[in-house]
Amino acid sequence: MPEDTEWTAPEGSWASSAARRRNMQAIRSRDTKPEQLIRRLVHAHGLRYRLHARPLPDLRRTADLVFRPVKVAVFIDGCYWHGCPEHYVSPRTNPGYWSDKVARNVARDRDTDEQLTAAGWLVLRFWEHEPSDSCADKIAATVIARRASIERLQVREKPL
Repeated sequence: MPEDTEWTAPEGSWASSAARRRNMQAIRSRDTKPEQLIRRLVHAHGLRYRLHARPLPDLRRTADLVFRPVKVAVFIDGCYWHGCPEHYVSPRTNPGYWSDKVARNVARDRDTDEQLTAAGWLVLRFWEHEPSDSCADKIAATVIARRASIERLQVREKPL
């Protein structure tokens, strides 16, 4: 696009410039580097999981990793999009829109946590800046412990 041509946003767009629009469209919502690294480490622990799956069929939200048999849902949240208390910085351009967007994301995250917890799921959330190996270790320990707990219950419930 020539520099002397004035840019106009497409109808309904939030973008303040063509460059900003391209930048925002390029941001991944899944398969981010922290997510991929944590997945590899969890897989190395010998655990298998579903990717980007709905923990509950009627909940229109997906978790990054889903361990259905033990009802564990894992989310790896980006610092900007999920309002990290350590790293979130309000944008300089169009701050009203973006700050409201992040606030809605945070509210949706809390609602997701509440709905999953009410359905008997354990929700694990990690920030993208957390060390991947410690996240993977916590996920593995949690899944293994829940698996053992379920197996103990099944043994107790078996008829003699």
